[in-house]
Amino acid sequence: MIVNNSIDEIKKRENALLIIKDWILNKSRDSLYDLTGLSGGFIADSSEIDLLETYVGPAIFEDELQKVGIEHMGGQKVLPVNRTSSGILATILALVGENTNVVHYLAKLPAHPSIPRSCELVKANYSETDDFEKFEIPENTSLVVVTGSTMDHDVIDLDIFKKVISMAHEKSIPVMVDDASGARLRTVVFNQPKACDLGADIAITSTDKLMPGPRGGLMAGKKDLIDTIKVKVNQFGLEAQPPLVLAMMNGIKNFDKSNLVESFSRRNELFDLLSVNFRNFKLTPTGVMITPEGLNDELDLTHNLSDDDVAFVFSFLLLKEHGIITIPPVSMPGASATIRFDLSTNDAFGLDLGVLNKKIISSFNNLKELVNDEDKCREIIFNF
Repeated sequence: MIVNNSIDEIKKRENALLIIKDWILNKSRDSLYDLTGLSGGFIADSSEIDLLETYVGPAIFEDELQKVGIEHMGGQKVLPVNRTSSGILATILALVGENTNVVHYLAKLPAHPSIPRSCELVKANYSETDDFEKFEIPENTSLVVVTGSTMDHDVIDLDIFKKVISMAHEKSIPVMVDDASGARLRTVVFNQPKACDLGADIAITSTDKLMPGPRGGLMAGKKDLIDTIKVKVNQFGLEAQPPLVLAMMNGIKNFDKSNLVESFSRRNELFDLLSVNFRNFKLTPTGVMITPEGLNDELDLTHNLSDDDVAFVFSFLLLKEHGIITIPPVSMPGASATIRFDLSTNDAFGLDLGVLNKKIISSFNNLKELVNDEDKCREIIFNF
């Protein structure tokens, strides 16, 4: 294997960011295409930026964020945090005791690693399943977790969603919904209600996923629970600072549902183009994707790389050769290595899908030439 651990994943990401920087400095931002669906943004005017002081910023912007955040997420109160992962951590620190159980249902395994890692920190017993027939809530359970939309955009069935919440509340156990992209994907594309409107006690979303906001997290839910979690957020420095709060507020205000609807229609065009040469691409709600296993199957070659390594090499080739940013090169440790081409991003709106198809084919052909040269593949991923 080439990428063996979290340190390797950090080094991989550092190399990807250097490639992106070099591309912008020596070519142009306009020729770089962020198709991660996580491109986010920072919307602010000069009068707002002048107010980004340590105490002035929260005084001005947090009250407005309460209004737009509750409208976007539901619930009684919202809490801005510096990452979705930190909101999840703070929730588990606040609500989960040592040796208690945390049970998690999601449409498809695995869960985001921040959830089991947070449970490990508090020495709780954690279990997850994507089989509702096997889902159960044992005695001494302190928290039930539901994922609205997985890292690969598998969306939970609405009836099951309601049943899990009901099962937890029958035992007076709070429900936290990891709705990182689901807060928009579920509600806009799949017409599901907001998690809090379904009865979730806590829901959290990523403010850069499928919306023009910054990389941050926004929690919503019952006021008493939000206040309890906020204590942990402040104790451990997990709160969103004034620039994030401002950008979250404006990101929500500028969220355009029609962008998701348009990407939903364009995805079929790209899928049809790719299907001429590939058999393992799959549709997502806002684009197409190929798993590491599917990509390896497309190669139909004997080599020594792991499936994830193959995905990393391919995604780096897309980045280095064509300026196409997908999640694997820039992801945090533990994230899925599935390669998604998300058409909901600003960079995708003016992108000729026929040209994108040709670029994907070109990088795939280069992957086939390189996959048996492990040293060269290592150099592509790490730049050494």
